[in-house]
Amino acid sequence: MLTRKIGHTAVEVTEIAFGCASIGNLYREIGEAQAQEVLQTAWNAGIRYFDTAPHYGRGLSEMRLGRFLKGRSGFTLSTKVGRVLSPAKALIAEADCYVNPAQNDVRYDYFGDGIEESLEQSLERLGVSHVDLVYVHDIGEYTHGARNAAHMDAFLSSGYDRLVRLKEAGRIGAFGLGVNECQVCLDIMDHGPIDAILLAGRLTLLDRSAEAELMPRCREAGTSLVLGGVFNSGILATGPVEGATYDYGPAPLEVLDRVRVLQGRAERAGIPLATAALLFAKHHPATAAVLLGTAKSGTLSRNLEALSQQVPEAAAGLLA
Repeated sequence: MLTRKIGHTAVEVTEIAFGCASIGNLYREIGEAQAQEVLQTAWNAGIRYFDTAPHYGRGLSEMRLGRFLKGRSGFTLSTKVGRVLSPAKALIAEADCYVNPAQNDVRYDYFGDGIEESLEQSLERLGVSHVDLVYVHDIGEYTHGARNAAHMDAFLSSGYDRLVRLKEAGRIGAFGLGVNECQVCLDIMDHGPIDAILLAGRLTLLDRSAEAELMPRCREAGTSLVLGGVFNSGILATGPVEGATYDYGPAPLEVLDRVRVLQGRAERAGIPLATAALLFAKHHPATAAVLLGTAKSGTLSRNLEALSQQVPEAAAGLLA
């Protein structure tokens, strides 16, 4: 599997990464054995870049990934900051779409001290002393709405500089943003350089909004793009069926119509829509890595098989 460097750093990632949201019990509870099985499937396929976050099951994903990586070497690890966990004051059955998460309450904190506290907690759950890449998680109006102004003030006043110092001290190898929107990336890049952006859903076969401003800015600055959400939360995997989801909610009619067109073009080119979505992400010139996330080994293997295909000549126009 090919590897690529992150920004101007020494951090390297495999071109396909495994995203660990699902092993934090996203939407449905899975057992420890299933979590370890899908991680082993990723490892056996040559994936050596694993991404997690405190948000994923209130720390459950990090703990499960830490158990898997114990005793292993040669991997690249990223987690996220911006949420600080503390022991829950009441039983949590479900939180933020995670079923039976770890029993932790959460608060947002983008100040320098909060970012470092979040990182230290993650290191403990993961059982490591260093992570290669840290993403500032979900800063921006997409998540916080009007409250984001205060979070941006916190991050730009002390959070950004703390990450710079942590990188200079060797505690982390690189840092950037893990977000679902483009504008906040541009705003923070105005403040100072970042090494990478884990961008969910904004550079896909369906939504190419990152190409307008963000992608050229990243190319100019040497900022790497890791692509998540390549199915736009489901619709590019399922097609425009009843109940299809886009951007974590029911797909609007306009989106369903656009996906019908894409599906028709993919089928005429001889490939399923989901395969077209995966190949688009893998072969986009801005891509450093494509993030795959699932709790099922069979689904992961199927997606990896799709990614291994050559782009059919008939699909070149669709994927360009």
